Amino acid sequence: MSDQKLLKPQNPVGIVGYGAYVPRFRLPASEVSRIWTGGKGGLPVKEKAVAGIDEDVATMSIEAARNALARAGIEAKQLRAVWVGSESHPYAVKPTSTIVAEAIGAVPDIQAADWQFACKAGTEAMVAAIGFVGSGMAPYAMAIGMDIAQGKPGDALEYTAAAGGAAYLLGAADKSLAVINATYSYVTDTPDFWRRAYQKYPEHGQRFTGEPAYFAHISEAGSALMEAMGTTASDYTYAVFHQPNTKFPQRAAKMLGFTSEQIEPGLLVPLIGNTYAGAAIIGLSAVLDIAEPGDHILLVSFGSGAGSDAFDIRVTEAISERRNRAPKTQDYIARRTEIDYATYARMRNKLVLK
Repeated sequence: MSDQKLLKPQNPVGIVGYGAYVPRFRLPASEVSRIWTGGKGGLPVKEKAVAGIDEDVATMSIEAARNALARAGIEAKQLRAVWVGSESHPYAVKPTSTIVAEAIGAVPDIQAADWQFACKAGTEAMVAAIGFVGSGMAPYAMAIGMDIAQGKPGDALEYTAAAGGAAYLLGAADKSLAVINATYSYVTDTPDFWRRAYQKYPEHGQRFTGEPAYFAHISEAGSALMEAMGTTASDYTYAVFHQPNTKFPQRAAKMLGFTSEQIEPGLLVPLIGNTYAGAAIIGLSAVLDIAEPGDHILLVSFGSGAGSDAFDIRVTEAISERRNRAPKTQDYIARRTEIDYATYARMRNKLVLK
């Protein structure tokens, strides 16, 4: 692929700050199996994170955004954009981004918007933020990927549809803890997963979600980026792929030549489930929590419908000091309270009283 198809800003851009958030409640996959299959069959994950009654995409995004600001060491007033990508915005008509911008103190001199592209809404916002900062229009922009994913009771999605995500504060490369060298996006009209208006739970195309959707887009985006950058899997310290379950990112890694050691630090789905718009970027936050200066990272998201965004990232010296300014991703994962299925059903409004 020609490097002309890469998305590269005029001015170098990087990640100045980042922050994750995962709710404390955990629903074991064995509990879902107990209710719907009598405890029979395989479990795709160990457990998943569940948002509390008083949590939604707005409140969780605020927590992640505050962590990103703390790591960056800048005031919210210096931001010129707050963008929130999600499949589960709390309002059908009212932006989540304005709530977040107000709560962190970024208003009124701010550009705010909500983004939606299934599970790649977070990286979609990141690409836009790179362009916004790289064009010189803004010194800093914040991109957030956060979700409270829902699965139909008894559906396979219910095992993995989880809550959580991450926020990224983009700024000039010379101020960053990780430079984003280039991005590449690969998109087709592949309807593998959808939810129509007024429909409470999403539908998915069963096995169709794998070959023509997830694997085709992840592999095309990842391989095209590496070809244009002149890199191979061995040139990267870590790789992070969208993780709807445990097996898909492991298989995608093998297809692109990566080892299990390269993807393990960012593979969080066994512990917290699929956080949809936050799934790939929260994996990146876990990697940044342990990365060393000079480490090379490949990030490839996936959003149903369908598309992938691939990022080539190089960690800078600033990572060593900044990552300790806010809670790490594993801190949130370790902070857990186990719940049963009945509590989960009440928390997530799965019991509808006529």
